[in-house]
Amino acid sequence: MDTKTTIKTLINDSIDAKKKMLDDIQIDYIDNVVNKIVDAYKNKRKTIICGNGGSASDALHFSTEMVVRFEKNRVALPSLALNENVSSLTAIGNDFGYDYSFSRQLEAFAQEGDIFIAISTSGNSKNIINALECAKKLRVFTIGMTNSVGGKMKGICDLCYCAPTKVAARTQECHILLIHIIANLVEEKIFN
Repeated sequence: MDTKTTIKTLINDSIDAKKKMLDDIQIDYIDNVVNKIVDAYKNKRKTIICGNGGSASDALHFSTEMVVRFEKNRVALPSLALNENVSSLTAIGNDFGYDYSFSRQLEAFAQEGDIFIAISTSGNSKNIINALECAKKLRVFTIGMTNSVGGKMKGICDLCYCAPTKVAARTQECHILLIHIIANLVEEKIFN
């Protein structure tokens, strides 16, 4: 396959995955996710997000959209990406093991009524699973973002958005669209 054909194929694969997001079940999940986040913010709570690798970047992106702004100039919304603090991540990894990199931070920052968003393209990352179990103990509402299979996190999350693809890159592309949809609707519903 030549380069131009490969480029077109990858673009079409991405478009196809996003078109599947238009399915009513997908739309209902997205609507539920947005409403839970809006309710938390209206009740003076925060969002706490985490992920590994590319999903760590998505967690940072999500948090930034909440704290800074998406499209509207408005007051900041409290949001924290657990993968942003290198000192905490490396200290926890060194002292307790990387599997506790996010759960240890949740113990410090999460409060009942907060929303914990775990992003994992596989749904099986041990540090994500540990964080979800910790959030449950803390009575924090959990939202997962993963692939079409869902992995272990699908059975743990209060709401689990499963992107309509098994391919990691397409899953991440759906996640970033989901993050932008959430940011748009949070601003509309809270600051209209």
